[in-house]
Amino acid sequence: MKDHINVNGHGGTFSAYIARPKTSPASAVVVLQELFGVNADIRKHCDELAEQGYLAVAPDLYWRQEPGVDLNVASEADWQHGLCLYSAYDRDAGVRDIKDTIDAVRTHRECNGKVALLGYCLGALMVFMTAVRNDGIDAAVWYHGSDTEKYLGEVDGLHAPLLMHVAEEDEFISKAAQAEIKAALAKKLNATIYSYPGQNHAFSRHNGTHYNAAAAALANGRTSEFLHQQLR
Repeated sequence: MKDHINVNGHGGTFSAYIARPKTSPASAVVVLQELFGVNADIRKHCDELAEQGYLAVAPDLYWRQEPGVDLNVASEADWQHGLCLYSAYDRDAGVRDIKDTIDAVRTHRECNGKVALLGYCLGALMVFMTAVRNDGIDAAVWYHGSDTEKYLGEVDGLHAPLLMHVAEEDEFISKAAQAEIKAALAKKLNATIYSYPGQNHAFSRHNGTHYNAAAAALANGRTSEFLHQQLR
């Protein structure tokens, strides 16, 4: 069953898409959006997680700028609009919003108290920032998070198990940035990084320009195994 819930945050209330598993209470996964908002792709990721038995919740990260953003990745106008929102997004406020979402989900009657973070692009960056600034996250999953290298100085704050998926030909994360990320996380025993040769940014986005079924299946399979291990 799919619906929306409201999260009482710092400075206001915002909406979050929720996909419910067949049985509850269940472990939860908070899914963080790309620059396109909580669009069809993010909702589908939530629905798939619910089918795997998780309570999946995707908060509206853009609520302070423009509530309810739902952009089409196939539209150039939507791309430009999303890029403008991304550029103006307050990441520090976003970390607080995500923490508020985690707290709301953890105490939700349909959650068993365990909560993981999973994000794509902007959402993956926010997964990293939230995980290094907050304790109590049970697991974190990162897919092609642009700008993560700018926050590697905070890596010592990472306590949650972290799984990262790096596309080696990512046009938004340079080879140098990929090397910096791998070097900074190498000393963290709770971090696992997988690289995907020949893959571009967002290779796991449903029906995306660079979607690769084999690579997506491999990455998503690793994610499923990881979540099962950390949230069981």
